[in-house]
Amino acid sequence: MERSIQQLARLAGTTSRTLRHYDDVGLLPPSRTGGNGYRYYDDAALLRLQRILLLRELGLGLPAIAAVLDRETDPARALRAHLDWLQAEQQRLARQIASVRHTIDTLEQGEELMAQNMFDGFDHTQYKEEVEQRWGTDAYARSDGWWRGLGAAGQQEWKAHSARLIQDWVAAAASGEAPEGPHAQELAARHVDWLRAVPGTPAAEPDGDLKAYVTGLGDMYVADSRFAANYGGEAGATFVRDALRAYADQQL
Repeated sequence: MERSIQQLARLAGTTSRTLRHYDDVGLLPPSRTGGNGYRYYDDAALLRLQRILLLRELGLGLPAIAAVLDRETDPARALRAHLDWLQAEQQRLARQIASVRHTIDTLEQGEELMAQNMFDGFDHTQYKEEVEQRWGTDAYARSDGWWRGLGAAGQQEWKAHSARLIQDWVAAAASGEAPEGPHAQELAARHVDWLRAVPGTPAAEPDGDLKAYVTGLGDMYVADSRFAANYGGEAGATFVRDALRAYADQQL
């Protein structure tokens, strides 16, 4: 089935101008151009446009999107990675919606606000016992003191920095690039720097076994569904783990 450029624009929620630009840069050529110069798009073009728009949502520019589409030619496999990411986002948004709804209900009923419900999923102290078991009470105390010392503005900045790193990981996993590739290794280096910035962890200690810590965390990202969800599911977490392993073997 073919669709005109106007029909495709309406279906995709975009504009004919955008589709013409995608054609001009070689990203989405029409499947056929009529004798009158009108562009027509078949199902394969529709599928390609879906992938383009999904990659745009991940923050990739048009040249990067073109490279991704050239590398990953199996659309079902690529869309499976996108689906993992979308489901993780759906879960995150569902928790935020529930948290805001609870706050509204509490305010309207004149009840006392409960912080643990307002900031569901954002309270780092919920992992206190787990951190102390893994790395000791001193590790938790030092990292907790560092976190509180950041203040509200610093904490918000750190969260934004962390979110950008995770988003970049998800985009790289969806791109089909190899974990040993240059972009993935650049992300691995950023990830290690991110770990080193938190006092009390083995990554921040001069005598800590950084390589074992990094590879161990990579394994945990895959094994623990809470962490895997941050990277779009098990497939994304596996990509991160493999990239960190490759970086640790070569650089640490």
